[in-house]
Amino acid sequence: MPEESVIPVRAADPLLAFMFSLEINDMTGYFTEVSGIISENEVITHYVVSANGAEITLQIPGRANGGEITLKRGMTQNVEFWEWRELVVNGRVAEARVDGSIVMYNRAYQEVRRWDFFNAWPSKLSGPSQIAADSNELAIEELTIMHEGLSLHHERTAQPLHLPSGAAIGADPDVPVEA
Repeated sequence: MPEESVIPVRAADPLLAFMFSLEINDMTGYFTEVSGIISENEVITHYVVSANGAEITLQIPGRANGGEITLKRGMTQNVEFWEWRELVVNGRVAEARVDGSIVMYNRAYQEVRRWDFFNAWPSKLSGPSQIAADSNELAIEELTIMHEGLSLHHERTAQPLHLPSGAAIGADPDVPVEA
């Protein structure tokens, strides 16, 4: 009789990223694309010779690197991130440095993952670029922030996204919603 093959059953589906938010102090922005969520150390290569003369290469963790996080979204009327960027442009870098979070939501608008970053400032804000006025493309805004540390937030409870009454995802909070 042939052996039965056992197919392992997965405990849970992989997380589906539906939307992201950037939370900094009183500012919250919603984004459709995020890159640069990376925890990384420099690698120090150390060559040694053992007692019996064998050459050994050791890979030793060095300093933890800060990083660069890039977020993209459709442009809105909200200019809070432009105002944050202007602090850096005007030389007020110490005032611009903040701690914050990148939050990933699923399709039910529940928080499924949160990364906290430290001592961050906006190094670049752009948008829109190369869009013809007669096209049907969205105007995309891109924000790049530099940080000095990133960690995974360890509270693992799914939390729903709470929107103000009548608000819609991606809508500008400063523009009233007509019923």
